Amino acid sequence: MKTFWLSLLPVALAATTTPSGNATLSSVATSSSSASSAPLSTGSAVSSGTSTSTGSSSSSAVSSSSSSSASVSSVTSSVSSIPVTTAPGSTVTEPVIKPPITPTTFTPFPVSSEQPVSGVFEVTDPSKPPAVGSSVIPDFGPAWDAAYKKAKAKVSSFSLEEKVSVATGVGWMNGRCVGNIPAIEPTKGHGWPGLCLEDSPLGVRNADFVTGFPTGINTAATFSRRLIRARGVAMGQEHVGKGVNVALGPMMNMGRVAAGGRNWEGFGADPYLAGESAYETILGMQQVGVQACAKHLVNNEQEHKRTTSSSDVDDRTQHEIYTHPFLRSVMAGVASMMCSYNLINGTYACENDNIMNGVVKTEMGFRGYIMSDWQATMSTMSAVTGLDMTMPGDITFESGDSYFGGNLTTYVNNGTIPESRVDDMATRILAGWYFLRQDASSYPPTNFDAFKTDDEDVNEHIDVQADHDKIVREVGAASIVLLKNEKRALPLKKPRSLVLIGSDAGPGRAGPNQFSDQGGMDGVLAMGWGSGTANMTYLITPREAIQRRAREDHTSVFWFFDDFNLARAGNVARKKSAALVFISADSGEDYITVDGNEGDRNNLTAWHNGDALVQAVAAQNNNTIVVVHSVGPLILEPWIENPNVTAVLWAGAPGQEAGNSLVDVLYGDWNPSGRLPYTIAKRPEDYSAQVIPGTGIQEVLSIPYTEGLNIDYRHFDANDIEPRFEFGFGLSYTKFEYSKLSINKLATRGGDSAAGAWDRGEASPRVEGVSAAAWLHRPLYEVSFNIENTGGVSGAESPQLYLNFPKSSGEPPAVLRGFDSVSVKPGQTKRVTMHLSRYDLSIWDVIAQGWRRPEGTIQVTVGASSRDKRLKARLPH
Repeated sequence: MKTFWLSLLPVALAATTTPSGNATLSSVATSSSSASSAPLSTGSAVSSGTSTSTGSSSSSAVSSSSSSSASVSSVTSSVSSIPVTTAPGSTVTEPVIKPPITPTTFTPFPVSSEQPVSGVFEVTDPSKPPAVGSSVIPDFGPAWDAAYKKAKAKVSSFSLEEKVSVATGVGWMNGRCVGNIPAIEPTKGHGWPGLCLEDSPLGVRNADFVTGFPTGINTAATFSRRLIRARGVAMGQEHVGKGVNVALGPMMNMGRVAAGGRNWEGFGADPYLAGESAYETILGMQQVGVQACAKHLVNNEQEHKRTTSSSDVDDRTQHEIYTHPFLRSVMAGVASMMCSYNLINGTYACENDNIMNGVVKTEMGFRGYIMSDWQATMSTMSAVTGLDMTMPGDITFESGDSYFGGNLTTYVNNGTIPESRVDDMATRILAGWYFLRQDASSYPPTNFDAFKTDDEDVNEHIDVQADHDKIVREVGAASIVLLKNEKRALPLKKPRSLVLIGSDAGPGRAGPNQFSDQGGMDGVLAMGWGSGTANMTYLITPREAIQRRAREDHTSVFWFFDDFNLARAGNVARKKSAALVFISADSGEDYITVDGNEGDRNNLTAWHNGDALVQAVAAQNNNTIVVVHSVGPLILEPWIENPNVTAVLWAGAPGQEAGNSLVDVLYGDWNPSGRLPYTIAKRPEDYSAQVIPGTGIQEVLSIPYTEGLNIDYRHFDANDIEPRFEFGFGLSYTKFEYSKLSINKLATRGGDSAAGAWDRGEASPRVEGVSAAAWLHRPLYEVSFNIENTGGVSGAESPQLYLNFPKSSGEPPAVLRGFDSVSVKPGQTKRVTMHLSRYDLSIWDVIAQGWRRPEGTIQVTVGASSRDKRLKARLPH
């Protein structure tokens, strides 16, 4: 375990009762750990302040909720004297703001009372979500009401100590899962069986007979709602089968910096794509009964200094970019969220009243619970500012103490925190359990031990894989992006000979799980490293899959896996029908350092001498095909325009069927339909933001989000920077034509005064659940167009809808607001329909604190990427 003791961090304060009933303060040792090689899951939090500026950072943090229905009163901020360090180009962050230890009151959050509308906003149970592609907004309100009724009845019978135990993990490695809530006995009467919380966003971590699914970034690259949902269902089934109550995913932090270590866990660099991917994933996971956990709340976009950095984000950017995927998670009925390690505008994420109480529980109307990331709880008073559960329970791993537990009980007994708030915490947690029907006797008990994987007494070796290899292979193939294809190099057509060059084409020296938490790179890259991984029961390498397929054609297959013997690599490639060069780049969580990369990547070049390897092979073979397995963008300029590099396949980090899914595309069994979920630049400095590494550990590093709304392709568009490959780009083996764009305004059903006010140009009202309100999200416009396959083979096209707001709105030149994956046969034409809501057309008004349509004309653009614009039309009023 790698633990940094930060004596300069704000001391945690424990309360003792005085004769007057007020709390006196005594210090409790505090530390922050980046993780251990077996455990952590990280998070992120949102802005504490508001600003009228779109592109500049808020310089102050507000401890109280910005909502008109704030739940906590009598809380004012206190300031800790933690020094701050500014990185080049950064601004000084305000001193760390801590919640004070003073008596507080608690008022339960009101619940939105929207009425269902048939065909628009329909009562939904988590086990029966809307069909993929449906425009129906699910109304989980009645299901939550029923869960709350049961939870309140159960909690009413608990003692204070039992209620506190519901919110307090048992401590690191004191249970079978990475996080554990203790049982209350008897479990089949007065009590309950507790909870098993387990990573990861791509499978069941630290367990056997499970599937290593494609990464989040690959899943987003499919641009296929069907496949995103199907992956969510399969992952949920495996968690349930292992007896997991809470699956710690999906992860939805934005790919703000191209080198961000955990970008591969999330869904890319666009908030709409990330939001829809989170929505479909959660609907799928919870359909089969596991609680999903949306993480990390919020602004955890780099690994360096993640526990001692302040993400300084203005209010509009926070709402439109970084909290948007969490809003879509709430609309999917997500049971839990995880707050992150970093500070937000000077306030720790897991103490951030504005984000947890104001944005999430009030504006979004979230009825589930918020847990801390592992060791991200910073004080007992975080219970007042919105934290419902502390994980793994102890202040630092194996420290034997907790900010909740006995300290929280004391705070209630001495009048600092009202017991009604503890009731609310326990009720939210139990409601999530009832919401997913985990009280059913058929729900499997935990049958593995994440910390004692070889202990036969605690591991029942339940096989939960089913036929999930099929969805892994399909998502893997659908996520491959064809970046270049000259001289009809692909698909392969019975070549006489092939040579595979580069270690990424073959197996690692010690199998697919040779590194703990995948913390190393040897052989084909299937996923990054850290807590967001899973052990793989098997891993299909490109060599294995290609050789099997090549035998059908009597193709001679050769290979050379030495990345550094360039002369030999070039010689082996001579006279071969095609030379496939495999290059890769890895990253992960900061508790593991690989080849000097502390989570975040040190640069955007290929690892293991990849660029030189491509050049050496291309110098001696005029049909060089490059296959890239990478966690994120690479700079391809050293060789991308080499005429001997005839094709480039971007395969990402596709999971355990890596070789098979690659073969499906190489040989044309799957027509490439993947699209880039981020921009590939020509130069690293062309991106709007970089990793800020900081120096030393005794500092709070300021990370200013000064680019505001202009991240990734938005930045390239706004500043007229030419990318190498733009967001949404991807070639095909066939051709598609777009035509007949039409936009129709839909009749409003279930009229709402707020909708009428919005139509008149007013901002949405400041009421509970307003950001998730059905009137704001129900379809307002129907956008339809034709896609015709004018080529010779069947394939899927991934049309994308962008809005072009008027300049006066302060929006980027183009913002994604729709996508799909449409299978079309040669000569066939399909009519595609997408919908736009009032929310899609809105900007966040920082003055009115609501969603408002900007003045002026909005244009709709439909095309094949963020820059491949095929159809345009003005949005009618």
